[in-house]
Amino acid sequence: MTAQAGTGRTNQKQRTRMAIVAAARDLIGTGAEVTMPAIARAALVSEATAYRYFPDLPSLISEALAGVWPPPAEALAPVADSSDPVERVAFACEFLLRGIHSRQGSVRAMIAATIARPETVTTRPGIRFGLIDHALLPLEGTLGATDPGAFAQLKRDLAVVVSAEAFFTLTDLCGLDPDEAIASAVRTATTLTEAAVRSIA
Repeated sequence: MTAQAGTGRTNQKQRTRMAIVAAARDLIGTGAEVTMPAIARAALVSEATAYRYFPDLPSLISEALAGVWPPPAEALAPVADSSDPVERVAFACEFLLRGIHSRQGSVRAMIAATIARPETVTTRPGIRFGLIDHALLPLEGTLGATDPGAFAQLKRDLAVVVSAEAFFTLTDLCGLDPDEAIASAVRTATTLTEAAVRSIA
């Protein structure tokens, strides 16, 4: 095999991989159900080919989502000047849940995969944790310094609420529409944060 032929084959593999990732990203953007067969069809490759490049759906979704979610500081830029942790948490909660709603097909696929195969949980983006940490920066020097255990508990409590699982519980099981579900989660997140702030006073 000539060097040129080898380079051509490498380039073709790279183009195929990029096509699969692009197809996944486009499908994710529609909010529709995300499956490997659907991605393969959109990328004009066989499902077997898609699996040769990505061992499972979570790994493909993770690569497709790389760079789609902004870093926490950028996401919370509209409340960057606020020192009110309640306002910051409310914004972070709404930001995350609206993003989840718009990409819910991929998020549901990731949750399903990590429930069925817990070992794949490391491929699931942990967007919520960065947002919560950044939103609570004003409390680091107060609650975080005086009661680290309570501060850590607040972060865990918020991780339950500022989450895809909470959003889908409110829409799927409680029958709320997306806006109502987001408002409900924001109320709970702010109530938790307000209680923590009161404990400092």
